[in-house]
Amino acid sequence: MWAVRALIFSLLLAPVLSGCMTLPPPVATVTAPTSARSDLDALAYGGPVGPAPAVVAPIAYSAESAYRLDAGDRLRIVVYGQEGLTNSYAVDAGGSITMPLIGAVRARGLTPAELAQAITVKLRGGYIREPYVAAEVEAYRPFFILGEVAAPGQYPYVPNMTVESAVAIAGGFSPRAQKGSVDLTRTDHNGPVRANVPLGTVLRPGDTIVVSERWF
Repeated sequence: MWAVRALIFSLLLAPVLSGCMTLPPPVATVTAPTSARSDLDALAYGGPVGPAPAVVAPIAYSAESAYRLDAGDRLRIVVYGQEGLTNSYAVDAGGSITMPLIGAVRARGLTPAELAQAITVKLRGGYIREPYVAAEVEAYRPFFILGEVAAPGQYPYVPNMTVESAVAIAGGFSPRAQKGSVDLTRTDHNGPVRANVPLGTVLRPGDTIVVSERWF
């Protein structure tokens, strides 16, 4: 018995001593980042590759961005020391205001401060040596509300009003109205932009609201 055990032991030990038995080299393990694992899973199971794209709102509602003038706005222009020039002026359909001495001044797309500067430049060109001009919005251009409300039409804009308050001004929703959200069209320096927005969205002068009809 002892002889048999010794023989088995020697047979097992011989390859080690002779160097014939080799151990596998160490394997480096790399943990893939979460996004890479997601990509591999997506490729394997047919889902989208990479992280979900960021959702960008088509209409920006920054309360701090400067107000841009357009047709329908009414401005109070003050030229200090010049009572004949100080007055209220409406921006006409062409986007300009018309003042004594200097005639038409383009206002569309300008802020009130930029318009005051444009008037200053014109007055300085042979009319007043050192004009001092200030401009402020006296009345904003109206907003428009269409579709499933009691009284669609145009209404005076009130600062900080929301879609919900605009609907209330228009007499409320009709019985067929879709009440969760509305379509809002807004025009900026890039042109008109349309988006479906919630009722808490803050309006701007000139916005057009369309309340859709629900289908059930």
